Amino acid sequence: MGEIRTIKRVSISDLKPYENNAKRHGERQIERLAASIQEFGFVSPILIDKNNVIIAGHGRFEAATRLGLEKVPCVCIEGLTEDQKKAYILADNRLSELDTSWDMDLVQKELESISLDFDISSFDFKLPELAPLDDGGYYGDERERTNNAYNLGIAHKTRMTDDFWQMPIIYCDDVIPSDLIGFNYAKTSSNKNVGIHFYVDDYQFERIWNYPEKYIDVLKEYECILSPDFSLYIDMPMPMKIWNVYRSRQIGAFYQNHGIAVIPTISWAEKETFDFAFEGIPEGSIVSVSTIGVKENKDALQIWKDGMSEMIKRIKPCTIIVYGGALDFDYGDIEIIYFENKVTENWKS
Repeated sequence: MGEIRTIKRVSISDLKPYENNAKRHGERQIERLAASIQEFGFVSPILIDKNNVIIAGHGRFEAATRLGLEKVPCVCIEGLTEDQKKAYILADNRLSELDTSWDMDLVQKELESISLDFDISSFDFKLPELAPLDDGGYYGDERERTNNAYNLGIAHKTRMTDDFWQMPIIYCDDVIPSDLIGFNYAKTSSNKNVGIHFYVDDYQFERIWNYPEKYIDVLKEYECILSPDFSLYIDMPMPMKIWNVYRSRQIGAFYQNHGIAVIPTISWAEKETFDFAFEGIPEGSIVSVSTIGVKENKDALQIWKDGMSEMIKRIKPCTIIVYGGALDFDYGDIEIIYFENKVTENWKS
């Protein structure tokens, strides 16, 4: 069990957010926390470990930073193992969401009893908005949580195709990387004169969909990025294939909107995916494709060739960046730039 020390005031600049904190705080929530601190004071201390790493209270930390507070009350907990700390951080975030609800009659009664000169609206309590929706639910935090899960906030700022698929558009940045490294090395590589690719297992970059804002500054240091290669497997249900193409386009468009040069990654599966797999890419673009896992399987090779032919017909790319090695395919007069798969090359050496 952890030993709880007395409360102490710690400089904001000395606090360190936990790097892998999985709880996302929306803009409205931070605003409410800041309003609460201003109105009631910092009544709920931040939990930290002996190294000033935040265990609980990341939202309060962000709100205090926004308010310009120099020091905040903290409780230092010692004696927890690293596994216990990780588990507690997840549990603390999760427990606040489970088995809770509002008794709306009591909420309305309490609101009506509060003096009119006290502005409770800062905390998103407004009597007209507490009325139930047609489906019996309530509109508020759940909508924000949905927006975050599906990145609807960044979708609203992205131009999309005006056809049935409404795929986000990645424009041609007219850039060719001098070399490529995997996204898993983006934070640690000292060589910034390269592009970042996502031709790695999906689990290594799923975080970029969950927290796209966190990687803007990291990716800006590089020449360019290839949009994420979310997998399209033959045995996936079709809605998942559409979703993964959409996610690749959305993340690419998002970073392009933040001044990062982006080369769209094009992927496809069976012929039915051709209807949407090439959407959102203007004609004459520079594009990237992968040949990883194609050469050893005759069926996969044929699917790759069929899709490449269709991609060339629809997008008419000026340049194709091929990651994973050459295949026997006639690209016509299109410029082809090959990059070897460094992972497999390292295995051979």
